[in-house]
Amino acid sequence: MAEVVIINAEGAVLGRLATDVAKRLLKGETVVIVNAERAVITGRREDILEHYKHKRDLGGARMGPLYPRMPHLMVRRTVRGMLPFKTPHGREAYRKLKVHISVPAELKGKELKVVKEAMKPPTHGSMTVGEVSKLLGAKWEVRE
Repeated sequence: MAEVVIINAEGAVLGRLATDVAKRLLKGETVVIVNAERAVITGRREDILEHYKHKRDLGGARMGPLYPRMPHLMVRRTVRGMLPFKTPHGREAYRKLKVHISVPAELKGKELKVVKEAMKPPTHGSMTVGEVSKLLGAKWEVRE
């Protein structure tokens, strides 16, 4: 069985984190991401909100693509965009990804890895995935 890697997304730039996770998944590793709501999206606040509101509104009520509002699903969807999802290999890799809001009880006390490449501080503005999620209308709370 492949190794399970637990990654802490707190303070990590979302795109850089997703790239690293996608590479690990394609190698066959199982990846668990915790603290998804604390990942950072870089850019001007207005631009970030406009981008995600546009994505949310694309599908309408019945048509697709439907874009998630919950922070853990937003992170999961970002990783999916970096995988060859329409191939069997990409779908199999995507199934090996788990994403959580905060740290679930069964993972407390385990070693959390940090992706060093994703920890570069943003030079301009930024928002967390949790902030974007709440501004899009998602209702969630961090469970301690």
